[in-house]
Amino acid sequence: MALPLRRAVPTKMVMTDTRFLDLSDGRSIAYRFTPGPGPVIVFLPGYMSDMAGSKAAALFEMARDSGLPCLLFDYSGCGESPGFFGEGTLSRWKDEVLALVAALETDEKVVLVGSSMGGWLMLLVGQALGDRLAGLVGIAAAPDFTDWGVAQMDKALLADGETIFEDNPYGPEPTPTHPGFWADGQANLMLDTDIAIDCPVRLLHGQRDADVPYDVSLQLAERLRSADVQVTLIKDGDHRLSRDADIRLLLRTVAELVLPRAPAASPES
Repeated sequence: MALPLRRAVPTKMVMTDTRFLDLSDGRSIAYRFTPGPGPVIVFLPGYMSDMAGSKAAALFEMARDSGLPCLLFDYSGCGESPGFFGEGTLSRWKDEVLALVAALETDEKVVLVGSSMGGWLMLLVGQALGDRLAGLVGIAAAPDFTDWGVAQMDKALLADGETIFEDNPYGPEPTPTHPGFWADGQANLMLDTDIAIDCPVRLLHGQRDADVPYDVSLQLAERLRSADVQVTLIKDGDHRLSRDADIRLLLRTVAELVLPRAPAASPES
């Protein structure tokens, strides 16, 4: 089934303009898609982030310039997608990603690129995609952060149905954690068992990440069943990994997974 498209503005649009996928329950998911042959690059933003960020924009530009398919989107309640952020959960957003991928006019395989929380979500989406998954790229991936990233006292408050707020180093408003999101995260912990994913996986992490310890990527590498897992540590890199050099590393890493590879030379006799 092709994506049912609803115009974001009443003017003629090209494929890279923002459009919306309307779900059966009334949710409307904003997305941008540039078509092409080969694996579809799907970018999964971080917590309270959206498709307007520098990493998403750079991936989209690289894909468009290279003739590769790329999908950007906003979770419901984030960016251009309407809704209440407090209703968002990993499971809810996973279903939105799967609906978008299923509605694309292509049967190509998928490479998921997940930033921070998106690096947790890419694992859940990747398992659901099964054989259609071609690769994963994590950027400061943060699986299980509702567990290791929340103080015990705050867990008790969340379990009682209270929303907690923390200082936000990236903006003036505090960062909320809603009880529904926390409970769903606790039901989807990944690092306490083997993760049944066999595709190539590349994990990028800054060693000066003050939000997600780089040890999380090392733990994730251990838990993944795939034998093709590489972890790249950026010694002076922070959580966002959005400097020019960080973006170039990301683009090279993704390109190596999606661009056709030259056949290996035959050994000389």
